[in-house]
Amino acid sequence: MITAGFMAAAKDRKTMTDNDKTSTAADVTVEMETTLGNIRLLLYGDTPAHLKNFVKLVNEGYYDGVLFHRVIRDFMIQTGDPDSKNAPAGKMLGMGSPDYKLDAEIVWPKHFHKRGALAAAREGDQVNPEKRSSGSQFYIVTGRTFSEAQLHQMERSMSMAYKQEVFNGLASQHRDSIMAMRRNRDSAGLQQLQEQLARQTEEMTGKTPVTFTPEQIQAYTTVGGAPHLDRNYTVFGEVLSGMDVVDKIQQVETDTNDRPKDDVKVISMKIIR
Repeated sequence: MITAGFMAAAKDRKTMTDNDKTSTAADVTVEMETTLGNIRLLLYGDTPAHLKNFVKLVNEGYYDGVLFHRVIRDFMIQTGDPDSKNAPAGKMLGMGSPDYKLDAEIVWPKHFHKRGALAAAREGDQVNPEKRSSGSQFYIVTGRTFSEAQLHQMERSMSMAYKQEVFNGLASQHRDSIMAMRRNRDSAGLQQLQEQLARQTEEMTGKTPVTFTPEQIQAYTTVGGAPHLDRNYTVFGEVLSGMDVVDKIQQVETDTNDRPKDDVKVISMKIIR
């Protein structure tokens, strides 16, 4: 529930930094050559910071030679870790990136985790509550199909998480007051503020309820995807062609860390405008 843990403390929230966000740009097409075939990607113009960064890395040859270091069948394939280049067998991967992160550009419900979606990997909420993206790592969704009943259940879970997120944000704005009331053992004041913020949370979340659109339901019940990731990761593109190659990659044998036992490599990428 949204009130859980309120009396104990209100968490600090890091200040988000601006990573050269620009006005909406034109979509960009990228050709990715892998050891199992080619995949053509479309980068969305309405996630401009991610588009600009991806294009920059492609033009620098940053991705040439990286491995698909995390592959989970019926979920996704992930790459972009610079430490994976020429990595010996069995080495743990997934921590490498440039020395920066990107502010989240979550354009939901327009962009969602349908099969073939291209999205930015990131650290978890506990250390990254702003949902900032890795500077280089990304994944392509393979996913699976869901029933409408499963999606409605997911909506309920997402709605609860959304309310918790909003409540935590409001609580962080009152952190000094909360800490002062805790020091003074002002239980009545804490209870009153908690109820006030709970009402505000209900009002705010009621204006923008978390529900899947008809387009999303159609996609998730037919071609599939990973709907549980929606609203939490930046989807900044999709596969235009080469999903057969993506499926080849997701079918490879992996070790206990989800790394392919036989390396699957990005040979090169190039921009096609």
